[in-house]
Amino acid sequence: MRAARLISLVLLLQSRGTMTAAELARELEVSERTVSRDVLALSAAGVPVYADRGRRGGYRLVGGYRTRLTGLSRAEAEALFLSGLTGPSRDMGLADAVSSARLKVLAALPPALRDASARAGQRFHLDTPGWFTGTGPPDLLADLARAVWQDQVVELRYRRGREVVRTVSPYGLVLKNGVWYVVGQVGGQYRTYRADRVAAVTPTGETFARDEGFDLVGFWAAGVEGFLASLLTDEITVRLTPRGLRALPSVAGPTAAGRALAAAGEPDGLGRVVTRLPVESLAVAYTVLMHLGPEAEALDPPSLRAQLAEAAARMAAQYGGHPPDTSGG
Repeated sequence: MRAARLISLVLLLQSRGTMTAAELARELEVSERTVSRDVLALSAAGVPVYADRGRRGGYRLVGGYRTRLTGLSRAEAEALFLSGLTGPSRDMGLADAVSSARLKVLAALPPALRDASARAGQRFHLDTPGWFTGTGPPDLLADLARAVWQDQVVELRYRRGREVVRTVSPYGLVLKNGVWYVVGQVGGQYRTYRADRVAAVTPTGETFARDEGFDLVGFWAAGVEGFLASLLTDEITVRLTPRGLRALPSVAGPTAAGRALAAAGEPDGLGRVVTRLPVESLAVAYTVLMHLGPEAEALDPPSLRAQLAEAAARMAAQYGGHPPDTSGG
């Protein structure tokens, strides 16, 4: 564990130059005291780590020191090639750059690990598009990716019922369930646009100063959670069996199930709980409870309970007797 951390520390200094003890501690998820001990251990092992004193000081490597990839384990080498998502990088117009980088990494690996790329490719494949959707990338994805890489301010013509024009500072691209999105800053606020609805990308000739505090992953996660929560505009009261409670996330979705679990009362003698389940509509609630079958009972509103009772009566009548003869004889 410590050996891996020491390698990570050297690679961080190699890629970023000078870093403070606090920055290294945050990246490595250890204390600043541990960073100090690790630096001493590296110095004792001959790695030229130098400490700059003072308010703007930190640690850095001296003498143009560069570590080589000979310290990679087989698992690390294979994981490295797994991270090169061939399809998405090709869609963004980066196929040549990724291919060149892979060749350079292969050349730097020791002979015993040079089959890592082939082994990873034979065992794992990422097929990003969703089912029953087109597999081609958006026409202008490469242009959007270029603007993201070069911090170019662009003018987007965007279709959303009618066509609008927006001046955007594109911060990043996100691939979700086979659909590409561009996240950008517009008028001081961050917005998300579907890449396949972009009709034109025109560079303005300006660049933007990127807010280094912006967290693309965090922004996207918060947006997804907010979108899912915004759909849940209604609530029903249900009684769930233990099996129904376990099945709820896969049927109603994790956001609704999490809120229902938080609102659940104490189990009765049979282990059943009464809770409020957020839903998009009563029509969706009907579908959810039909999926859960006898593991859920609608208590409120009465109209939903009556609708489910009528469906249950029809099913009982349908399955109550012998199946019809379909032999045709």
